[in-house]
Amino acid sequence: MLDKIFDYLNFHFSVEAPIVLLILVFLEAVLSADNAIALAAIAQGLEDKELERRALNFGLIVAYVLRITLILTATWVQNFWQFELLGAAYLLWLVFQHFTSQEADDDHHHGPRFSSLLQAIPVIAFTDLAFSLDSVTTAIAVSQEKWLVLTGATIGIITLRFMAGLFIRWLDEFENLEDAGYITVALVGLRLLLRVVNDSFVPPEWLMITAIALILAWGFSKRTLIEVPQEITEKSEVTK
Repeated sequence: MLDKIFDYLNFHFSVEAPIVLLILVFLEAVLSADNAIALAAIAQGLEDKELERRALNFGLIVAYVLRITLILTATWVQNFWQFELLGAAYLLWLVFQHFTSQEADDDHHHGPRFSSLLQAIPVIAFTDLAFSLDSVTTAIAVSQEKWLVLTGATIGIITLRFMAGLFIRWLDEFENLEDAGYITVALVGLRLLLRVVNDSFVPPEWLMITAIALILAWGFSKRTLIEVPQEITEKSEVTK
């Protein structure tokens, strides 16, 4: 009876399963670095650390539901190039909005700005969904076992939340990191667009990972200068 249940659910456990799962988790972690920066930058539009944390938590819960839906319908979704075109257009629009919007007076953050938590949550969720169009396709290529891909996606979304939390702090510390993140977002958007035009134009995975690593290295290359208030400077001089 149990054998029939497992066969029905396609839970085919094998020696290779843990290895494939590790590969899927590794791919999720590597391919989600740019996603994490984008989500962190979006959350910063709330301009409140507690709201940023809550936006990431609730946004990624919605994103997780959307990811699972995408995985379960991946075979069907892959038949419609319009989904990838919409994902590419959305990501490239985010990049355009970032580089054409004006910086805030008090920091180097570009838009979007949100006045409430409910405005930020859908943007975070749909941004992750657009990224998932690329990563889920990669995951399905590694393994056709749905349970492995679902497990990898679950671990991946937890990793993404952790990484996004780190990037929120790092975005304040490194001057070029936000721009670097959006450049990598542009790469993912262009990759999706090329897939729509012709699969043969899509760059190999190793080239994408190398490019993202180099761009992020540039993003971490320059720390943000912290201006010391004049009153504090004057007090330190008087003390001397």
